[in-house]
Amino acid sequence: MTLKQLRYAVTVAETGNITEAAKKLFIAQPSLTAAIAELEKEYNIKMFSRNKRGIEVTSDGEEFLGYARQVLEQANLIDGRYLSTADQKLRFYVSSQHYSFAVEAFVKLLRQSGKDKYEFHMRETQTYDIIEDVAKLRSDIGVIYLNKFNETVILKTLKDNDLRFEPLFKAKPHVFVGTNSPLAGKKRLTLEDLKPYPRLSYEQGSHNSFYFSEEILSTVDCDKELVVCDRATLFNFLIGMNGYTICSGVISNELNGSNIIAIPLDVDDYMEIGYIVRNFTPLSQLTEDYIGLLKECCVGR
Repeated sequence: MTLKQLRYAVTVAETGNITEAAKKLFIAQPSLTAAIAELEKEYNIKMFSRNKRGIEVTSDGEEFLGYARQVLEQANLIDGRYLSTADQKLRFYVSSQHYSFAVEAFVKLLRQSGKDKYEFHMRETQTYDIIEDVAKLRSDIGVIYLNKFNETVILKTLKDNDLRFEPLFKAKPHVFVGTNSPLAGKKRLTLEDLKPYPRLSYEQGSHNSFYFSEEILSTVDCDKELVVCDRATLFNFLIGMNGYTICSGVISNELNGSNIIAIPLDVDDYMEIGYIVRNFTPLSQLTEDYIGLLKECCVGR
């Protein structure tokens, strides 16, 4: 085993494609394939399987690559300490539902890393893609929520992908509205209050099941629906269309401004927000640091 082989294997897992990985590594595809084969032979495992969509990581591969990332991170730290010419670029990948506290923690992690070279990915995306990103090693950690409606389906999907859910905090449902909305003056809201206004939700792509919805109470009938793909557009519609979205109520004014407010919603429900990671795979130091910062950003919520 060499560090170069480990970097090759991690890059293949991240790209999901041998050709793309070879281009990224600036080596010939046959050389990359041979290096991976030698690594698999040395440890008597099969790390990757091929299908029509490209390369998939096997269960043995997921465990091995978890250790490989640890070794590479430690090697970078050693290089950074003793070799002034070393490539000290930090790499960290997060997939999350659209939570400002997750971005806030991400920003704090980046600031405290103190590195001049880094490649950090913060991917706010669809629920199923978050699960798939973590399962296939495209992300180190994911941030999602559970409630009494989606819990059975989500936990089964996590189990099928050899992932686990770790809770951060439980929140009562709130409604995000713009500060100029007719609803903004109310101390509490009911579902009846919301009926005249457009409901905003995030697009879930091919897995557009109610169980994978980012918003609770998605099965409640609504005459006016606006479906978006990103947080900025959702906030613009909240303000421009007097729309609303049902959420945890946690928002960072520092990152998102003061034009959006959260109002408690009178319903018997909850959102248990937490993170997902791979089972039996050691967490990198950056992942552990990010989890710590997530908890800090959730204090009192």
